[in-house]
Amino acid sequence: MKIRDFSFNLPPEQIAQHPPEERGTAKLMVMNRQTGEISHKNMQDFPDLVEPGTLVVFNNSRVRKARVFAFSEHGGKVEFFFLKSLEKDLWLCMVSKAKKQKAGKKFTFPGDVDGVIEEEVSSNHRKVRFSMPVDDDYLDVHGHIPLPPYIKREDSEEDSERYQSVFSKETGSVAAPTASLHFTDEILGRLKDKGVETAFVTLHVGLGTFEPVRTESILDHKMHEEQFFISDDTADKIEKALKEGRPVLAVGTTSVRTLESAWQDGKLTRGENATNIFIYPGYDFKVVSQMFTNFHTPESTLLVLVSAFAGKDYIDAAYSEAVEKGYMFFSYGDAMLMK
Repeated sequence: MKIRDFSFNLPPEQIAQHPPEERGTAKLMVMNRQTGEISHKNMQDFPDLVEPGTLVVFNNSRVRKARVFAFSEHGGKVEFFFLKSLEKDLWLCMVSKAKKQKAGKKFTFPGDVDGVIEEEVSSNHRKVRFSMPVDDDYLDVHGHIPLPPYIKREDSEEDSERYQSVFSKETGSVAAPTASLHFTDEILGRLKDKGVETAFVTLHVGLGTFEPVRTESILDHKMHEEQFFISDDTADKIEKALKEGRPVLAVGTTSVRTLESAWQDGKLTRGENATNIFIYPGYDFKVVSQMFTNFHTPESTLLVLVSAFAGKDYIDAAYSEAVEKGYMFFSYGDAMLMK
């Protein structure tokens, strides 16, 4: 299978640059994998489309305000992308103008915090030591929401709310698990009233989610690794649903990858773990029987994943119809439900 086979033409004006005016009002394409039918709904219809007894699994990861701008001793402005806290005052960062950012170079960060590059880890990754502890509270004040590269604008106050799900809890992602952005407390309440069960996993989305597939054959692509956590309560709910033959509906590809990675020897692995699973056509899904997701970028591992779930020809037809009917694409775009 060639990655170029997972492409499609998308008018630039259908790449959503802002969220819908009101959360929970996006278009919703519904794909019936048994009949091959495609229907067009609204996110407000979602609770009516989920059968009682279904277990809906969400990713509750919260996006870190990971982008911070600092100034060098000579006044140059440099972007630091805070990826991982190594110690209270030491972070792994991705830096702009990387060739110039050598070990020992000093910077002034917002809030009168000094930083120095302690180690060059890779071509654009650096360990940075700070003059005081730096945590997510600091980043909430001085950082920026890391919007995806296809959103051609600077982040705004609106993004601080709308690029997080209403149930986001565990900070650690550098990109939103965007399928979750469609849900409101009202929609969640309607699901509960209908007898739909919910559960939460945590997978922290890494920058690798935006990495293009650079190999011609998808089988040669090396998948990035991401950290995830599954509680005992969530694992118990999923195992019980599967034993009773009830549908497990995963919200977002991150939830799909978490659940499929954690399934080992007929049960779910509990606690902290990591995954670099690459799901492509031919994969046998062990846990997930229904999926809710956004529309994904051409030639991406996410598009390959949904093609594995619904069938490549069916996804091709759905995406063509979505373009024709004016659906909005990617992080702030519309959604699809595959049953």
